[in-house]
Amino acid sequence: MAGLTLGPLLRYVDEDTATVWLEADGPCEAEVHCEGTTAGGSARTWQVAGHHYALITVVGLEPGTETPYRITLDGDEVWPLAGSPFPASTIRTLPAPEELSGPAGPFRIAFGSCRWAARPAGARHDPVGPDALDALAQRALDGGDRPDLLLLLGDQVYADETSEPVRARLAERRDLSAPPWDQVADYEEYTELYYESWLDPEVRWLLSTVPSLMLFDDHDIIDDWNTSESWQRDIRATGWWRERILGGLTSYWVHQHLGNLSPAELAENPLFAAVRAASDGAPALREFAERADLDPATARWSFRRDFGRVRVLMVDTRAARVLAENERRMLDDEEMDWLHEQALDGGPGAVDHLVIGSSLPWLLPPAIHGVETWNAALCAGARGRRWIRFGEALRRRADLEHWAAFPRSFRALTELIGQVAGDQEAPATVSVLSGDVHHAYVAEPEFDELKVAGGGTRSRVVQLTCSPVHNSIPAVMRGGFRFGWSRLGRGLGRMLARHARAGRPPVDWQRTGGPWFGNQIMTLSLHGRAAAYSLDQARSTAPAPDGTARSELVTVLSRQLSEPPVPDGGQGPVSPAR
Repeated sequence: MAGLTLGPLLRYVDEDTATVWLEADGPCEAEVHCEGTTAGGSARTWQVAGHHYALITVVGLEPGTETPYRITLDGDEVWPLAGSPFPASTIRTLPAPEELSGPAGPFRIAFGSCRWAARPAGARHDPVGPDALDALAQRALDGGDRPDLLLLLGDQVYADETSEPVRARLAERRDLSAPPWDQVADYEEYTELYYESWLDPEVRWLLSTVPSLMLFDDHDIIDDWNTSESWQRDIRATGWWRERILGGLTSYWVHQHLGNLSPAELAENPLFAAVRAASDGAPALREFAERADLDPATARWSFRRDFGRVRVLMVDTRAARVLAENERRMLDDEEMDWLHEQALDGGPGAVDHLVIGSSLPWLLPPAIHGVETWNAALCAGARGRRWIRFGEALRRRADLEHWAAFPRSFRALTELIGQVAGDQEAPATVSVLSGDVHHAYVAEPEFDELKVAGGGTRSRVVQLTCSPVHNSIPAVMRGGFRFGWSRLGRGLGRMLARHARAGRPPVDWQRTGGPWFGNQIMTLSLHGRAAAYSLDQARSTAPAPDGTARSELVTVLSRQLSEPPVPDGGQGPVSPAR
């Protein structure tokens, strides 16, 4: 009898269709049964390096409903788990287009990044406290609001910072005194990270009942992944990197990326077809991963999802980089063209809200932005050859590799956002969601050219940064981020930019919230053309009767971004467009 090893994860959901991902312990037929309806779906598992996975398309669901489901493998029920204390997992579909003016509430996107499943061995940071993803699950289990979408913006696993239990399992396979030491080495070791992260009982239940979108950041592969051309050259010269990058990209495709795609995209994906058809899909995936690493133009990790009149664009800020110093860009030309096309698709008035997911912040504290712009110019030779080596060493040591460190791409993204927000029929909001920096803050740009009669702007443009979900930050960095927003910090940023002859950034911006430190989740709520956001932090509570640790989310801030055009929200809830 086949057993359930990992999952289920509810991934794609629209008004009548869903996908469910799982790993079984052997080849089998996996089936989703929806209670009280004829909806459901089945799929044969496919194999990668001895592991058996299924991505099941569920059809026949009714719009605007919440349907409990269970899973069988070769006819034997494996989910819910026997004796589970949790309620049934459900699929909550989006309302139909004709229900657009109905009374349903807002569409809630919960997001964050940087989650240690367990504290890494030898971590020097302060104790990290309760896990915000656990706390989000506990809120839902206790009857509180449940998000409609969970958006995970990077560092879902930490390949370079492993816990004691994971290290013990790695030591059973190889000598940890040899490279890559106690970091993961290959695909098989990556699976240990996903087991540790997604088998947490509360998180497992949450991921089975809230649809999710996922995007990698550096620690999913290695700290400072693709920082620079010389960084890439140095790491490719090691004897262990090839297996690491192939294992990292392959495991990301299997565990995270595949579930981001719609059933229609899956049906047209030749790699997915090849993997399912093969006795073992590992060779095809390794070949794909090697091409993707050597030539980013051969793969696209960015993706788009539309939820009615809400458009979500998830942007790859790691693998699509151009690293040659004289051409340095966050996104290559094809990727930037894709982003333009998706943001502008449908023409004026096509969406009420544009959401751009970027693992790395677009708008940093001004002092840090100035340092990164200065450093990029030094590394490109703006102050002569003697500064280049210093600039590269500083770039690696201080993690200077955000949008500001790619000035050409920073300008291109800023211009695109300005173009969208400045249209006569612009979205009510343009929101850039980001993580990475182990704290939360809100920043808003000042697009003077977008001012309209009455002193307003056509779109409210905001960056919402939320990190970490479960991690920590040294005290000295907390002080540095606070200083970065100060008047003195702004002056330092301008001074460094002048030293590097880098010029002023194409837009000014202000911090309008934060910084907040701790384990946290942010939620963006969208209803018609109204928008609001809230920040919740995880706090420990009294243990459960059985002694199990418990936590809760405490709302730190809740703020309106845009008001509805009429008192009842005008167009009502978002819903999927066909």
